[in-house]
Amino acid sequence: MPGVVSGKKRITEANMCFSTLTELDKLTHSKSNPLLTSQVAFDLDSPLLPGLPDDVAKCILALVPRSNFPAMGTVCKKWRSFIRSKEFITVRKLLGLLEEWLCILTMDPEGKQSQWEVLDCFGNRHRLLPLMPGPVKAGFGVVVINGKLVVMAGYSVIDGTASASADVYQYDSCLNSWSKLANMNVARYDFACAEVNGKIYAVGGYGMDGESLSSAEVYDPDTDKWNLIESLRRPRWGCFACSFDGKLYVMGGRSSFTIGNSKFVDVYNPERHTWCQMKNGCVMVTAHAVVGKKLFCMEWKNQRKLTIFDPEDNSWKMVPVPLTGSSSIGFRFGILDGKLLLFSLEEEPSYSTLLYDPNAASGSEWQTSKIKPSGLCLCSVTIKA
Repeated sequence: MPGVVSGKKRITEANMCFSTLTELDKLTHSKSNPLLTSQVAFDLDSPLLPGLPDDVAKCILALVPRSNFPAMGTVCKKWRSFIRSKEFITVRKLLGLLEEWLCILTMDPEGKQSQWEVLDCFGNRHRLLPLMPGPVKAGFGVVVINGKLVVMAGYSVIDGTASASADVYQYDSCLNSWSKLANMNVARYDFACAEVNGKIYAVGGYGMDGESLSSAEVYDPDTDKWNLIESLRRPRWGCFACSFDGKLYVMGGRSSFTIGNSKFVDVYNPERHTWCQMKNGCVMVTAHAVVGKKLFCMEWKNQRKLTIFDPEDNSWKMVPVPLTGSSSIGFRFGILDGKLLLFSLEEEPSYSTLLYDPNAASGSEWQTSKIKPSGLCLCSVTIKA
């Protein structure tokens, strides 16, 4: 990547300069320090750290403990811009510093309030996310892109009137803050969405007047713009999406051209800007997640079995879910360290989270895990940043 030099030499230089950053941070936060009012020092065209090449400065900033990132973002615009960038995540990855977090949207026991909470790789609750701006919504889409959580569209009920939304918000885990992104072209809810090749796709759902939609659009984070793409051949709602080999797969839900739930799979090729169709999908999916290069689903009619899709040969297979730890027949999925977590939808103290390791030896794939959300899991995403 331009401007970033990896390797032991640069890492050593970065470590040697770490104390310089610490002292600079102390100075910039001092009330009597003239740097706070100096436009020259904070100018976006100035170096990240005076006297150091930017590639070394970037490594130094990336080496700072995560807990200090929000404070670093207040030092100057250039630091904040770098911490928010894709490059910052790339530098941390090159230095072997990426951390994996599980963000879970939970509901309180009374069913009155939902809240995003963050769990670390050991299942310890790290923190609660700040409340997302805007009214409380349902039927929204959730995607992770460039280490950031994006929550889009959905519907809200205000003064007894339901209304679809085109709003999009982004949570930056490094700065621990929400920001508003460009609105979608079409307000929608109960739609499919996924990240493909660094862009976000939103497909189908219900529209502003409750009509079923066939429209689709794509978001480019580099330009902060949504653009409409070729529509589906038919309206589709209550569906979900995932990405394989640079293509968008839309499955499940209902279609106006089918009786009951649709088994068709719509596949979009971003390079050709075209849709094609497969006929061997799954129906009435209550939970789904992509682990490695396979899709894991749970269908409403068979919630004691995992349905696994392999895109290499478009095949499906079923794996029984053991009763150990939980006799629940409803789950939400999570992903951590390349393993699938099954959170019970029944809040029983004796129930444990089930863990499925697709890379374990045959017969040893299933375990129980201590990782457990504080309330009912509505959905979850994995963030690496």
